Amino acid sequence: MDRDLLTHLPIIAAVARRSGFAAAASELNMSASAVSHAVRLVEERLGQPLFARTTRSVALTEAGKSLISTIAPALQDIHERIEHIKAVKGRPSGLLRINASRICLPLAVTRVISAMAERYPEVEVEVFSDERLTDIVAEGFDAGIRVGEMIAQDMVAVRLTPPFRSVVVASPGYIGRFGRPNTLGDLSSHNCIGYRLIRSGGLYQWEFVEDGRDIAVTVNGRAIVTEAHSAVELALAGVGLAYVFEPLVAAEIASGRLVQLLDGHAVTEAGLFLYFPRRAELAPKLRAFIDTVRQLSRQSASG
Repeated sequence: MDRDLLTHLPIIAAVARRSGFAAAASELNMSASAVSHAVRLVEERLGQPLFARTTRSVALTEAGKSLISTIAPALQDIHERIEHIKAVKGRPSGLLRINASRICLPLAVTRVISAMAERYPEVEVEVFSDERLTDIVAEGFDAGIRVGEMIAQDMVAVRLTPPFRSVVVASPGYIGRFGRPNTLGDLSSHNCIGYRLIRSGGLYQWEFVEDGRDIAVTVNGRAIVTEAHSAVELALAGVGLAYVFEPLVAAEIASGRLVQLLDGHAVTEAGLFLYFPRRAELAPKLRAFIDTVRQLSRQSASG
């Protein structure tokens, strides 16, 4: 077995995961030139290129995809087993990489990371904000966080929040100028802040309940965003109506900065869940995160 080749395989995996030499170098705490040298050495040993390089991007070749599909699961398994062995005599440690939409931090993640910093100081938590439905295994994440119905069935899911509603809100100033919608049909005459779906490129249809049925409403407006915080900011500025998860705007509704509309048509969402491949639960750093989530949930329920 070529020992030099084995030594450099984690570097190849990092370049593929990060889609670039500089990003991989930063993750591995190496220089970009050292990463480039390692990639070049492996390509020379294999006799074919693993990455197609341009001035703007780095992408896997077919040979690269084949190699990564083989080594990535094996490297992850080795990494998890080493961490498990280390944790037997000590405390959980290492980098825990979580993929989550930006909205997850204020709704569920911030308090967990805060508690983790006190209970497991050797664990470093990296949250990658991503509005896409990313393949967490292929992208090298330990876990992801999404709304329950968006999670693949082959994943293990741990609840982070209770169910919550999706609601329509607007500022008092906007309502004073344009009135309030009293029916779902009234939305067509209002400036509704739209959501661009990153993966498909289409516009999200707002979901409601009417006469006991779930319906989707196509809305129009002069502002389109890709995540909820931007919609809230625009609503606070009086631009138009925003469709958001209720916990995200609870404080603004309570203070009167935003007004909740069409309350009788609000749908209830499943809530946020942490999800991960079944074998990943064995990793002590992820186990520590899950234990912290459950401890905080018990505290909330009792207090």
